[in-house]
Amino acid sequence: MQFVAIDFSVNGKPVSVKAEADTPLLWVLREDLALTGTKFGCGIAACGACSVHVDGQLTRSCSVPVGEIAGKAVTTIEGLKDAEGTLHAVQQAWIDVQVPQCGYCQSGQIMAAVALIARTGTPSDAQIDEAMTNICRCGTYPRIRTAILAATGQAARATAEPVQGEA
Repeated sequence: MQFVAIDFSVNGKPVSVKAEADTPLLWVLREDLALTGTKFGCGIAACGACSVHVDGQLTRSCSVPVGEIAGKAVTTIEGLKDAEGTLHAVQQAWIDVQVPQCGYCQSGQIMAAVALIARTGTPSDAQIDEAMTNICRCGTYPRIRTAILAATGQAARATAEPVQGEA
């Protein structure tokens, strides 16, 4: 085993970890930095439970070697609150809409929604469909859409338009 020092920032704070360069970022976040909000789901970047932002880009942390993160900025679900502890608008919408059922995938879903809103401002239904590729085994997709729309001030549209698959 060859451990190397890797310096990057997490949630606005500089960190230095000693790890094998090919260790997935997910395990460094959870095991070395005790940031357990980011979840392990599949290990192959398919489900999105491990989603974080790396330099502002949505990234599935289970498949990114920590060695590739050197010098970059990582934001996890724990880093979305502001300095006063106020929840991000997406986090608050998730609570208001009561999105989670089991909740396991929700931190990754929230990170994907935040990235979508940062990129589009007020996403259309088509943009939501294209961007929200994380898997929710509980099927909370209609509530996820409603929360995204609510977080962007489109709550009226969320209640007026049925989501595909809803009766």
